[in-house]
Amino acid sequence: MKNLKYILISMFVLSVVYSCQEEDQEFGDVIAPSNIQIDVDIVGADANNPNGDGTGVVNLVATADNAISYQYVYNNSSTPAPNGMKTYTFATLGLNTYSITVIAFGTGGASSSKTIDIDVLSLYEPPADLITMLTADDSRTWRIKNEGTGHFGLGPVGGILNEFYGAAPNDKAGVGMYDDRYIFNVDGTFTHITDSTNDDPTTDESGTIFGREVLINELNGSGNGTANGADIENYPYSDYSAQWAITAPGGVETLSLTGIGFLGYYVGGSHNYIIESRSANEMTVRTTDGNGEFDWGLILTSSDLSEDSDNLLDLTIYDELIWEEEFDTDGAPDPSRWTYDIGTGSNGWGNGESQYYTEREENVIVEGGNLVITAKAESFSGSNYTSARLKSQDLFEFTNGRVEIRAKLPASAGTWPALWMLGANFETVGWPVCGEIDIMEQTGGNKQETSGTLHYPAVSPGTGNTASTTVETATSEFHLYSVEWTPDEILIAVDNEVFHSIPNSAELPFDADFFLILNVAMGGTLGGDIPSDFTEDSMEVDYIRLYQ
Repeated sequence: MKNLKYILISMFVLSVVYSCQEEDQEFGDVIAPSNIQIDVDIVGADANNPNGDGTGVVNLVATADNAISYQYVYNNSSTPAPNGMKTYTFATLGLNTYSITVIAFGTGGASSSKTIDIDVLSLYEPPADLITMLTADDSRTWRIKNEGTGHFGLGPVGGILNEFYGAAPNDKAGVGMYDDRYIFNVDGTFTHITDSTNDDPTTDESGTIFGREVLINELNGSGNGTANGADIENYPYSDYSAQWAITAPGGVETLSLTGIGFLGYYVGGSHNYIIESRSANEMTVRTTDGNGEFDWGLILTSSDLSEDSDNLLDLTIYDELIWEEEFDTDGAPDPSRWTYDIGTGSNGWGNGESQYYTEREENVIVEGGNLVITAKAESFSGSNYTSARLKSQDLFEFTNGRVEIRAKLPASAGTWPALWMLGANFETVGWPVCGEIDIMEQTGGNKQETSGTLHYPAVSPGTGNTASTTVETATSEFHLYSVEWTPDEILIAVDNEVFHSIPNSAELPFDADFFLILNVAMGGTLGGDIPSDFTEDSMEVDYIRLYQ
């Protein structure tokens, strides 16, 4: 491949191969475009590198007299380009010649076309593990991860991913997106199945898709779909094939689709998807729409999980038990593992809580194989309630892993139990800069639901990045509350069923040590009103285990 550098000495070749005018007369309002011009910008091209900088990116701008719209044709795939602009990324390794045809449309359906040849250099060879992740040797099918928070959203161009909006789990059910499937074949073909539910017993290529108003018209589909604000839902469209390639402009891994190829939500544009993060079976991508208005974020997964199956953490990458607390010795919690927050904190620990935290055995004790934290109605140091808050700060702190906590929660209204983690640097940088991972919280008013939440500067102060799930027997039975925390994602689950999924990245504070916290608060923002007849109630913790 080094010899390719010497080919760069050759002059850039841009030759007109074919030009035709399908309509050369004017009949009333029927006017064929003429004088088609195609401006070619090969990224990085200069006198020393006439075929580009090796990224393979080419920007094209077509103009013509009497043209009202344009279409590009490459490799037998057509792409509408109403304004005449189109960007291609050519990924075939080496110096190659590509033929591009521009069709200019005039009034009355008249059209003219022009074909050019472009010599483009591509030096990027994608990582083998990325190709394997996408294709799995032609046996992998991808889908939008509709069960995860933030699986679809939008934000500013080049800004924080999904800053303006991130979809809650299944928030876009029934719009034509969740039943789509995407296949990246080893040979470079991309297959988009627009309805994965209608192919049994025979293949049915019909389906519907989801997209942006006006931009979706580029597809020239067979129907209009349903307008909902700026969204077009259930736009009729059939299965199709295109080409895919991996490039790395500026060193950023990017998935490029040809023609009208798209993922999740049609927004036109370059059809290039920047890979924000990826793991063995999941990737988070972003693309800029054709209006240059927003960046759209998507989470895709290759896990095929039905509504009735468990979205299990059995696929975890963490399977070595590193640390465990079984609470098998009666008495006070082990002081080599646990310390306490004492008192009322600032403004009720920042949440308007009503309890005074102690380390008395009346409020915290290990007995019968469980840690028992009891909130009580009693007058103590100026407060009307007592409870306990344990933490592993300065005793046990860690980065990444799967935490499992088996617990039974209090049933009384007004109690606010929590199993959570806080960034170990919080005393230095403060909250929410330090980050917070709430594995389980239960409000004082709904004892059949628990939530999982992440707090960080972009979403806190406030409700944070949160999701909830129903746990009908949370107060009468033990359940397993878990978090799987990796450099790429954070998954929160109950009984191994994931109900909240958040992409992780270097922009978030979840890349440093955290410590564990267990507590039962009274009242406050999530505890709510405390009944006048409340006496006491407890949270019991059977065990805590960390896998890495």
